[in-house]
Amino acid sequence: MDCLFCKIIAGEIPSTKVYEDETVYAFRDISPQAPEHILIIPKLHIPSPAHIDETNSAVIAHIFEVAAKLAKELGFVNGYRMVANCGEDGGQTVGHLHFHMLAGRLLAWPPG
Repeated sequence: MDCLFCKIIAGEIPSTKVYEDETVYAFRDISPQAPEHILIIPKLHIPSPAHIDETNSAVIAHIFEVAAKLAKELGFVNGYRMVANCGEDGGQTVGHLHFHMLAGRLLAWPPG
């Protein structure tokens, strides 16, 4: 499979790991958009949020459990933002479901 994130999970491409378990891998974004920018991805290859269904939705719940754990461990006491882009028009650049966890500054809305 020619998926960037699958290669990162497999250790073929280096990353700065923040968390890993049997279901999820989390690592620091190489182009951070906030002082803290972590990508949280399922180890199961799910192409995008549009591909979430009853067979894989438990993985998504687990991702949010991991995010809450990381927020506590990393001291995101003032909050954080979780973002998942879906498809080309939604800004998704890697065809593997991933969540951006952003923290460490005030995050305005709309994003900018």
